[in-house]
Amino acid sequence: MKKLFAGILFILLGTHVSAQDYVIGRKAINVGNYDAALQEFLPLAKQGHAHAQYDLGLMYFNGYGVVKDQNEAVKWFKLAALQGHDDAPLALGSMYEYGKGVQENLTEAAKWYKLSAEQGDASGQSFLGLMYLKGRGVLKDTTEAIKWLELAAEQGNVPAQNNLGHIYLNSEGALKDFNKALKWYQLAAKEGSVNAQTSLGYMYSTARGVLLDHNEAIKWFQLAAKQGDAKAQNNLGSMYELGSGVLQDNVTAHMWYNISSANGFVVAGKHRNELSSIMTSEAIEKATAMARECMKSDYKNCGY
Repeated sequence: MKKLFAGILFILLGTHVSAQDYVIGRKAINVGNYDAALQEFLPLAKQGHAHAQYDLGLMYFNGYGVVKDQNEAVKWFKLAALQGHDDAPLALGSMYEYGKGVQENLTEAAKWYKLSAEQGDASGQSFLGLMYLKGRGVLKDTTEAIKWLELAAEQGNVPAQNNLGHIYLNSEGALKDFNKALKWYQLAAKEGSVNAQTSLGYMYSTARGVLLDHNEAIKWFQLAAKQGDAKAQNNLGSMYELGSGVLQDNVTAHMWYNISSANGFVVAGKHRNELSSIMTSEAIEKATAMARECMKSDYKNCGY
């Protein structure tokens, strides 16, 4: 009986020590003392402590306190995942998808994303939905894609909201649903999604599923343009050139076309050059100076 009590006491003390050591390790991580964290996590991970295994995997993945080693990261992530750690399957899915520490394997990536998704992780649901949407690692299945994307979107996952907006706006037939596209784009746009903001601007400027509203289009294009989105910047150039929702202004139009072109939107350069043909050299010089100041100010001083 004494031996039994002693055994129980050892187990209880051992559990307490493990929990205490892990907390010490986490505190060390938080202050950037990776050597101290490693001393706490490594023994715990070897004993099967799932959270220590996952954190050790992160340390090897990022090279924090250890030589960066993605193969070693995969090893510890797997051990943590097999014990039900919530975040490990998502990490493994990403590593298999992009071939980090393992050979790229989309089927294996989808397997780990599915485990993450089934555990309720919004990012795992979003990534799995995207794989079904594109047929990567799984058979292409739009219905299955929408199921997982909506689960993620309802948890506030912005990429999933944006992808749903794209599906409902651009699909043909029964899947096309402007109301749903508007709903998901609005949610993502309010969280700062550049793609969603530009898409909303497009919907309002072309009356796609909404009443034509140039003022609303300008609002969304400006928000996206200030984040550096070249397509939104080109669209702003077009609206200033045509006087849609704003006073017609070739100088401001030239500025936005020039900025968009500098950011890689090729057609904007063509629009700028065509507009230049009807502008004076003084107006072009002013527009160029405005574009330079706009970009220099990180889109805070753009002539309006």
